[in-house]
Amino acid sequence: MPEGRGIFITATDTSCGKTFVGSLLARAFKERGLKVGVMKPVETGCPLKEGRAFPEDTFRLIEASGFSAPLELVNPYRFTEPLAPTVAARLNGVTIEPELIEDSFRWISRLTDMTIVEGAGGIAVPLCEGLTMGGLAKRLGLVLVVVTPQRLGCINHTVLTMEYARSLGLDVRGVVLNHIEDKADESTPYNQGELEGLGIKVIGELPHISGVERLPDEIYTIATFLL
Repeated sequence: MPEGRGIFITATDTSCGKTFVGSLLARAFKERGLKVGVMKPVETGCPLKEGRAFPEDTFRLIEASGFSAPLELVNPYRFTEPLAPTVAARLNGVTIEPELIEDSFRWISRLTDMTIVEGAGGIAVPLCEGLTMGGLAKRLGLVLVVVTPQRLGCINHTVLTMEYARSLGLDVRGVVLNHIEDKADESTPYNQGELEGLGIKVIGELPHISGVERLPDEIYTIATFLL
């Protein structure tokens, strides 16, 4: 069976809404009749549940996509410490093996039409010795979607993220501006125009929403662009 397509979702920082965007895209792709796979190779900051690290973001992606696979494939590594993967792994005496992540991704990709892989933190966060999240996206051969919070400061953070991605030779499909807060600031009306003036493609802007019973119209436009 041929491998399906995939995207790697990163962000300009932590807590920018990667899981939120990934879950919405999974639902939108699923509505298009695609079989959607998901993967969160490493999740840190997991709460304890029944004495074990419970990867909340991973399960949000699974729920949104309806994808069924062993957790060890979808989320090979999980830690309770809210730290970079390299640090969390070291504290737990674990060696993160990119080859294991690659094998899991290939297995998932062969069974699906579209696989959404969510990184941990930003693109330059170290995954293991000598490899960052951006490097993992490169190894997996995935196009990149960058989530950036729609607020003051996002221009600088987005430009730096894009420059690093390009230095790795990644195919950056574009930026999703995400309203992570329920109120705008003075920069909000201007950020998209400024980013586009710097040659950065903004593929969509998502409103702040508290529930996702109904997908926002903007996510369909983004999903169509990515197909």
